[in-house]
Amino acid sequence: MRKLISTGSPFEKTAGYSRAVVQGDWCFVSGTTGYDYATMTMPETVEEQTRNCLATIAKALRDGGFDMADVVRAHYYITDQAYVDAVFPILGEVFGDIRPAATMIVCQLNKPEMKIEIEVTALRRTA
Repeated sequence: MRKLISTGSPFEKTAGYSRAVVQGDWCFVSGTTGYDYATMTMPETVEEQTRNCLATIAKALRDGGFDMADVVRAHYYITDQAYVDAVFPILGEVFGDIRPAATMIVCQLNKPEMKIEIEVTALRRTA
């Protein structure tokens, strides 16, 4: 059974995507930037943006019946190599014990204020 998860972000409707898609025991979370969706503002720092990304991802996973411990794959996209040392400790706080397969890429993102984008894939754990 397929379930679509939304944050209510206007970008989802405009661009035609879901924040996450649950298919069976899998949850695929779209690339998530650092917007605060309550205020539709973007923090200035990559650290704050990273925390917002992770909070949005955690909520999408919960809405789909998953949690962060179910994450098996993570892709991190940053706009400046200098951000690596700033975001690693934050990612380590969340994923340090989970240790998903991960990739970090330095690239341009869709808007100049975006400094990081994170996407994850989760597989529901069985007891």
